[in-house]
Amino acid sequence: MSIDKDNVHVQRIEALRAMMRSKDWDAVVLLAGDPHSSEYPSERYRQCEYLTGFTGEAADLVITLDHAGLWTDSRYFIQAAGQLEGTGVVLHKTRVSDEVSIGEWLASEFSPEEAVIVVDGQCTSVSALRSLGFEAVSVPDLLDIIWEDRPAIPQSPIYMIESGAGRQQKIERVRQAAAARDCSSILLSSLDEIAWCLDCRASDIEYNPLIISYLLITEDSVEWFVLKTDDCPYEQTLATASILEGEGIAIRPYQDILYLASTLQGRMWIDPSSLNLELYSSLLSNTEVSLYEQKSPVALMKAVKDEFEIQSLRKAMIKDGVAMENFLYWLEKSLEAGREIDETEAAAKLRELRELNPEFRSESFKTISAYGKGGAQPHYVTPDYNAPLLQTSGLYLCDSGGQYTLGTTDITRTVPLGKCSQLEIEDYTLVLKAHIDLAMAVFPEGTPGCRIDALAREALWRSKRNFGHGTGHGVGFMLGVHEGPQDIRQNLNPVPLMSGMVLSDEPGIYREGLHGVRHENLLLVRDAGENEFGHWLEFETLTLCHFDTSALDTSLLTSEQLGWLNEYNRKVYSSLSPYLSSSVAAWLEEKTEAV
Repeated sequence: MSIDKDNVHVQRIEALRAMMRSKDWDAVVLLAGDPHSSEYPSERYRQCEYLTGFTGEAADLVITLDHAGLWTDSRYFIQAAGQLEGTGVVLHKTRVSDEVSIGEWLASEFSPEEAVIVVDGQCTSVSALRSLGFEAVSVPDLLDIIWEDRPAIPQSPIYMIESGAGRQQKIERVRQAAAARDCSSILLSSLDEIAWCLDCRASDIEYNPLIISYLLITEDSVEWFVLKTDDCPYEQTLATASILEGEGIAIRPYQDILYLASTLQGRMWIDPSSLNLELYSSLLSNTEVSLYEQKSPVALMKAVKDEFEIQSLRKAMIKDGVAMENFLYWLEKSLEAGREIDETEAAAKLRELRELNPEFRSESFKTISAYGKGGAQPHYVTPDYNAPLLQTSGLYLCDSGGQYTLGTTDITRTVPLGKCSQLEIEDYTLVLKAHIDLAMAVFPEGTPGCRIDALAREALWRSKRNFGHGTGHGVGFMLGVHEGPQDIRQNLNPVPLMSGMVLSDEPGIYREGLHGVRHENLLLVRDAGENEFGHWLEFETLTLCHFDTSALDTSLLTSEQLGWLNEYNRKVYSSLSPYLSSSVAAWLEEKTEAV
């Protein structure tokens, strides 16, 4: 492996190694996330990116005196290979049959009794450390010594949104869940759970309307560790804090949680998957506190949307669908007129159209705008400059979403831009076939997503094709575009799908150097009735945006699948056409003609 000694990331890794030598450390393990185990950390906590240049979210890093290794999954293999070139960092592949975990790799290199393994205890959860199988020394913010001008902990304006239940009812549900486990208090450390409980949002993390904070709920009090109101620069935040304090919710400085942890009493519920080592150690040192370690009950509470949230999401899908159809119309007509459009301009145009909605707050993630071979990377990073031009042939993949006060959206459309090869047509059709099979699923109550994942793969497997990522993830209500505990993937997750949950349906095919295909809608789990065999559930497709039929090989689809497709496209037209201009509506009517 060639190493470019002038590469800034090589120099940063060497600076870390110099510090390791001075302190007799054998290895430094930096796991993805922040003090709250967030999937998308703020700039301050993108430690792997700072050291290696790799920009993917799912990345864990191990630095020893003679090895640098980055662990990530198949969504990022192609991206990692490119971004790590010249850094000397070795890619370790996860979620593959011959995977070697970080813990296994460390065990092959070091003796657990003798090695000094160091972690950033502020950005390492209790569960993550246990999964390593090693004792470790916790050094909070260990990169501060070498990271000049490291960004501060972000603080953005905090505002309130409307929800169905309201925060007092939610807080009471959490109290009852804690009391059922004989806990007198519960500490929430996951940011989306806190935002859900308080009906508050901000933008401390890009694309995620979350607030860096902790929430402590006891039998008779609620304390939110978030900021100092006496020097907060945002009037909106101060107004929000005033309302909360009027409801009996105390506002505390963020850092005070460490002091409070040493003074609490009683049995406290903590979630080891999101609680960091520093705070956990502080709680352990308090002999007046006993800890109940279990997954937070809020994860499931927020995953099951109430009727207000469901109706609001349906409105969001109309808003988002209008933006999408206007974008696809603009794209087609612009290319027909001979205009040059690159991937970056296309993504910017889509954001511009979403911003026309007064309910729009931000994108829900950075748009994946990928033409041709770029689409073969499931998490392709669209260049900010000199992006590839879209051509009038082949496939263009656009994965995008919005954060609206009405809810969160996530949609992928693979768009035929002209003549497609036979292989592109086959892949396009088979992935749509797989998507439809899952969308039509009916299954018994109590079924986890892992039991129906094969429904979205069977059509691909028959043609000996597959994809490496999960088929579906949960989606929050103006929260993270990814949320648990539910999902649809091959991993054996026992959480059952429940009426009111929202998940994505996004099978794909990726051919390195050629093209990628992914078709994604959001699905609502809903009741499908009861009979002598039990209670049944099914999906309702929430997303509204047509599937282009010009690249279909209809001979690969059954009559039932064609019927679903025609009915879906008909619904898209009838739902969106009243909100479109006459020219776009006429275009959409043609696009949604039955096949």
